[in-house]
Amino acid sequence: MTLLDLKPSTIDIDFTGPYDDIAEFNKIQKGIPHGFNIDTWTDGMVFSQGLPEDYLRKSIAVKTKLKRINLRALHPIDIVVTKIGRLNERDAQDIELCIRKFKVKKSQISKRANMVQYAGNEMAYANKLEYVLKSFFARKLKK
Repeated sequence: MTLLDLKPSTIDIDFTGPYDDIAEFNKIQKGIPHGFNIDTWTDGMVFSQGLPEDYLRKSIAVKTKLKRINLRALHPIDIVVTKIGRLNERDAQDIELCIRKFKVKKSQISKRANMVQYAGNEMAYANKLEYVLKSFFARKLKK
């Protein structure tokens, strides 16, 4: 969210990426005091959702001064579908920000969410998806 200029700061950082890259990242970051809560996930997993294989191709490159690091942010639609899995109050606010700033459409969320693999109660994810689609698209989003 912060990398996409949706929020000025964050309380935690989540990374997902190819297994080997995440393993090396974890090894390196443990040796560097940083003060952040960093959660890592491999191969498109975020919390209990498995993103479709094209998640990296769809992600957005983030410009950095780092020469050997290719930093990318999840596409806003992928942010939305991963936040649906937990869907607490902060997640709902983040979903609304993504929808508003990136003009995400209901059909895009529905299509992408149906491609997500959910580890857990799939009916619970489906119910949360339905709630998000009804809540954020039955009315105009606040400006």
